[in-house]
Amino acid sequence: MRPSESTTRQRRSRRDDPRRHVRPLESPDSEAHEPRRMKPRDQAWSSSPSTSVTQRRAERRARKARVQPQRTAPRRRISVWQVFSWRMVSGMLVVGLGVVLYLFMTMDAFYVNSVAIGGEKYLSREEIFRYSNIARKQIFWIDPKDVETRLKEVPNIADASVLVGWPPDMVQILVTEREPALIWEQGVRVWVDVNGIVMKQREDRPDLLRVVVPNATDPLGVGDRVPQSSVDGALFMKRRYEYVDVLLYDSTNGLGYHDNRGWTVWFGTGEDMETKLLVYNQLVADIVDTVQPGDIYMADPDRPYYTVLWYVGQ
Repeated sequence: MRPSESTTRQRRSRRDDPRRHVRPLESPDSEAHEPRRMKPRDQAWSSSPSTSVTQRRAERRARKARVQPQRTAPRRRISVWQVFSWRMVSGMLVVGLGVVLYLFMTMDAFYVNSVAIGGEKYLSREEIFRYSNIARKQIFWIDPKDVETRLKEVPNIADASVLVGWPPDMVQILVTEREPALIWEQGVRVWVDVNGIVMKQREDRPDLLRVVVPNATDPLGVGDRVPQSSVDGALFMKRRYEYVDVLLYDSTNGLGYHDNRGWTVWFGTGEDMETKLLVYNQLVADIVDTVQPGDIYMADPDRPYYTVLWYVGQ
């Protein structure tokens, strides 16, 4: 069944009526207003003030920010180094080091009361400790080189090594003593090493060669030196004739030996002893049957001479 013309006309008029979808705005404190007609979108945009795309985006972001609830800021972590500044840490280090230094300087454990000593043979440990001159000294003020120098100045000590460490053996001393080579009797009896250095006699050594200085006026002191040539000559005599146990020494005639056949031979400084002994033995063989010599002088082996006590057979 087709609708009538009047019905179709009414539908078109309602569809084309622009006021059909407009609803009046109602306000709670005012009466109903008169219906208004909405403008088309193109007319509304053309009549509104011109805004850029950037501005519109900024407005939208602002509206979203007002609508969205504010987020709580994350809790900030506090570091220990932020609480303690570098000045505070430096101050604590200075105070700590000061306390440690005070303890080092005042505690009795860091003062030398005894030392560990090794290598001693004739000297006692008490003597070496006394020669080191470090008793009751603070460990940090001890210079090992200075202690070694002081110990090497002792005539009996040939070499010394000093180590400084921590308790209990804070100071360790290792010494090398000089070995006696001769017993020298000049006013007092002393030891003499191979270098001619005079040392205090520590014990009786009958195996050593004795050198006697008759009518001595100036005794030898510890630390003095005997001429090296005299020491070398005396040791050569001992090696060549083991039965010789005593030699003589004179500042003018040098080394001498009292022969059991009744005379004394003088060798001078002690140099070139082998040649002097050869010439001496030959000279004695030539004169022993005719004369009795008193003193034979061999300082110059090319020109030896002798004194005569008597002629044999007269």
